[in-house]
Order: sequence, then C-alpha cells, then structure tokens
Amino acid sequence: MKVAACQVPDIRDDVPHALSVVKAMASEASKEGADLVLFPECFLQGYFTDPSSVERLAIGLGSPAFGAVLDELSALDGSVVVVVGLIEADARGFYNTAVVIQNGTLLGRYRKTHLLGSEKAAFTPGAEYPVFEAAGTRFGINICYDLNFQAATDALSVQGAQALVCPCNNMLPWGTAQKYKTLHNPIRAQRAKAAGVWLVSSDVTGEREGRISYGPTAFIDPNGAVVAQVPLGSVGTVMMDVT
Repeated sequence: MKVAACQVPDIRDDVPHALSVVKAMASEASKEGADLVLFPECFLQGYFTDPSSVERLAIGLGSPAFGAVLDELSALDGSVVVVVGLIEADARGFYNTAVVIQNGTLLGRYRKTHLLGSEKAAFTPGAEYPVFEAAGTRFGINICYDLNFQAATDALSVQGAQALVCPCNNMLPWGTAQKYKTLHNPIRAQRAKAAGVWLVSSDVTGEREGRISYGPTAFIDPNGAVVAQVPLGSVGTVMMDVT
C-alpha cells in the first residue's frame, strides 16, 4: 500500500477551502500512485474545542451536507482511499472523527478514544478500533493524543493491522510547540516499534493567535525509525510504500 501523508495549512471554519485542498492534494498523490491519502485531525472544519463552535460546525455522516462532501470527492480516482479528520455529530453527541472514503463512498469512521482535557467539554470519546483495507493492506487509525497510549496502537495490531495512519493537529502555544517540536516522532516511534507496525502521521502547519504548528508529517517504520518526513513548517506531501 502506497500512502501519501499531507502536511497542509491550518484552515478553520471554511469547509469549501479545506475540501479544495483535499481534492487537489489527493488528486496529485493518486496520479503518483498513492493508494491512500492522509489528512490531519478535524481538517474539514478546523480544530475547535469550545462547545459552541463544535456544535455549530459538526456534521452528521448521514446528512445532506456530508453527502455533498462525498459528491465532491467522487471526482477522485476511484481506487484511492482518503482519510480525513472532521467534527462529527450524531444523536448522542459530538466526536473528533476520521472518516475513510473511497470513490465518493463512506467506508467507515474512527472516533478519537483519548481526549485532551480541553476536548472533554465538547467531545464524546469513541470506544471502537475498526480496521480497514487499501490495496490489500490492513490499516487502522489513531488520532493525535491517542498516540500517547500504547493500548490504542495495540488494539489495531492485534487485529492484523500492518499500518497505523494518524491524523494530527499540533497547533500549540508557542512555548509548548518549541518543547514538543522534536518529541512527537520519538513518542510515536515507541508505539510503532512496540506494536510492530508502520505509523504514518499527517499534520497542519502555520501560525495563528499566538500558536504555531510545525508538523510533523512523517513515516515511522516498524523498527521505530523515521524514514521520511515533510520538512517542519512546510506545506507538502511525502509518499512511501508501507508493505
């Protein structure tokens, strides 16, 4: 399975803009042979944690609004799988979710199971670790803070997942961003090595309101080695075969 991981500008409250980025980068990656294209956490609407914004922006996966998103992505090559983060609504609450889409069809979703303190007022944690397949390779999803917990990775490897794709959003206060700038990949490397899986992350980059995100968007092999990465602070795509 050839995976393209995208490091993209931080876009907030502008679904058409975010969707245009997904379409453009996924289209280019599919032309270069990507089987799966990965985008960051909550990328469709932007990463919000205040309850009023989450309620305003959340989208139901059975809604006409999400149907329009699927219609837009149906223009992509039918073989490419897209994984993208969004804010999801259903009758029970709101979720930090990653959806898996192919040929304009929703294949499934993963809801973030481990929530940061700032997320707990707005989101309900997920409770399941589904496994998907692209180009004959089984993969699962963790979202950002999930990667601090080995159990979240192990829940997928025991189901036969060979790769873990991880939508992230590390738009952090400046001081925190400097502290963790070189720590994200070592933490993730521990997870990949312990579970014996590839780990692929996708993140935003840019600055806003005293916050900054450098990334990282990277590939970590089952031995825990970082083997490819978009340069920190740059918009771009990195692609590798993870089988």
